[in-house]
Amino acid sequence: MLQSDDGPIAAESAANRAFHHVTGALSALGTIWIFVAMLLICADVAGLALFSRPIYGVVELVEETIVPVVFLQLAHALGHGRLTRADFLFAPLQKADPAAAALLNALFLAVGGLLFGALTWALWGDFAAARRGGDYFGTMGIFTLPTWPFKFLTFVGSAALTAQFLLEVADVVRGLPGMLARGRGRYLTLVLAGIAVFAVAVLVVATGDLGRVTLGILSIVFLLALLMAGMHVAVVLSVVGVIAIWLIRDNPMVALNSFRTSATGTINKFDFGVVPLFVLMGLFTDISDIGRDAYRVAAWWTRKLLGGLGIATVVANAVFAAVTGISIASSAIFSRVAVPQMIAHGYTPRFATGTVAGSSVLGMMIPPSLLLIIYGFVTETSVGKLFLAAFVPGLLMAVIFCVTILLLAKFRPDFVGRPAGNDDLEPETLVSSARRLLPIAVLVTIVLGGIYLGWFTPTQAGAVGAFATMIVTLLRRKLTRAALWNVLRETGQITVAVLSLVIAASVLTKALVMSTVPAVMVDAAVASGFGFWGVILLFLLVVIIMGMFLDSTSIIVIAVPIVMPLVVQLGTGVIGPDVLIWFGIITVIAVEMGLLTPPFGISVFVVKSTVGDLVTLQDVFAGVMPYVAAMALLIVICLLVPGVVTVVL
Repeated sequence: MLQSDDGPIAAESAANRAFHHVTGALSALGTIWIFVAMLLICADVAGLALFSRPIYGVVELVEETIVPVVFLQLAHALGHGRLTRADFLFAPLQKADPAAAALLNALFLAVGGLLFGALTWALWGDFAAARRGGDYFGTMGIFTLPTWPFKFLTFVGSAALTAQFLLEVADVVRGLPGMLARGRGRYLTLVLAGIAVFAVAVLVVATGDLGRVTLGILSIVFLLALLMAGMHVAVVLSVVGVIAIWLIRDNPMVALNSFRTSATGTINKFDFGVVPLFVLMGLFTDISDIGRDAYRVAAWWTRKLLGGLGIATVVANAVFAAVTGISIASSAIFSRVAVPQMIAHGYTPRFATGTVAGSSVLGMMIPPSLLLIIYGFVTETSVGKLFLAAFVPGLLMAVIFCVTILLLAKFRPDFVGRPAGNDDLEPETLVSSARRLLPIAVLVTIVLGGIYLGWFTPTQAGAVGAFATMIVTLLRRKLTRAALWNVLRETGQITVAVLSLVIAASVLTKALVMSTVPAVMVDAAVASGFGFWGVILLFLLVVIIMGMFLDSTSIIVIAVPIVMPLVVQLGTGVIGPDVLIWFGIITVIAVEMGLLTPPFGISVFVVKSTVGDLVTLQDVFAGVMPYVAAMALLIVICLLVPGVVTVVL
């Protein structure tokens, strides 16, 4: 819900409040199924390993349920503001002129409602056809289930999302007259003019006789404009893709069918189960105090070094990253654990918070990494290979961070502070340190060892790792009923935010392929002599800029498919057959820089919200700049010495 200085822009209607209970129940159904899927996959793995008897149908059941699980939670995610949007321009407008922001938001919500209303109609056709035809999945005589219940749940989720969009439109519009009556609306004319210009541009494109390539290029332009304006990213990707396909093929039904097949046929693979399972594992790790233990051990053993507690934070983040693939979890945990300790020992708040935010990016670099998983899905490369390739650059990043802290402590003590003695730290012995780190070692062995040794697929490793982390949390008496539900609910919301982008990006990718823009880009790059390295440098620059106003997942699903054909065509002869693996590592490093750079800098905002008024937002951004420079150095190393990435492949 949009906010103004006087409170909510539009008072939420009774209908919307009542509907929240419905969407909450649908979301709970999807959330509970994630937990059940974890247990089923673990039972399947155990049955195969111990008794050579897997549980038949687990893989098929997981594949068939991923799509309805996502759709059942979409409406709830929208209602609670969990669908990704770029607030780069929208947030300042919302603060300066709530009425203008409300009008723009109502338009965006209405577009989302129309788009998913059309999808809901198409999904009803899928359900009806499956019900009439008696479609089933599985293997006859071993395991079979009808498909229509799952198609029906997908339809229900899409219908609920459509209703949520339209109810929010009604709520926003209902509040507009009151805001205008209070003298709001100073930018309303400007927003109306912008909407009119955009509508005319769309009309000119729709009625003009434009070629495929021109339509593809204009699609990218409209995509960027809508992203900057603040439309939800998944809606932008979908609506631009659908309209582009419509115009290229001159057939709205082809466009709608492309959207439907993307919605139901992109993530319905067992591999996509890795997303909720690794998120679940990371959130269990968050509440189990594993991060706190890693920090205590690192703080004691680095206490004699210059900037010792800063180095301890980096080391603890690196250890923590090996059992969770979420940078945000690292930011939240070490803001509570490391920042108070560092400030109490004489470090400046700017350095303490900057170090926590900066080193949190190790969570997306050191495997298992959620971003590497998403990149693997987008490029259809091996997640196991990506994890293997990220190991050396991830450790190198941690080393560069530690060296950066040593240099800052020696040459810029005004930046770091003048640390007092560390005599009050709790002493550690080799035995006590090993005891504290044993759960981490076990989890890393289970997850990464299982993947590298071929015991598990990444999805199975995610399930086993999540289950093992849950057991550790239980043994430490940290898993209350409320904590378990919060973990499951947050897992569902993060999963929906990520996989909805994957679905939407699939629609846009289809449109770009139909437009032949990627093929034309390859031909132009080859003919111009711009070269592989020129393409890579330009791409990295664009990604870093995009990181200033978009989240990491959005950047990958938007930017990578556009440039991937170029990288394969030009880079295979330079880097070798693993060029996409190498490209994925440098892409993730560049994308992660966006977590630290203003104005988006989501890791910085997480740290600031956790520590409160202890430090200003500007100081946190200043504190992370040395780590941004260190990441830029790592990119240069990977460019100059590609073997840093490919040596282990």
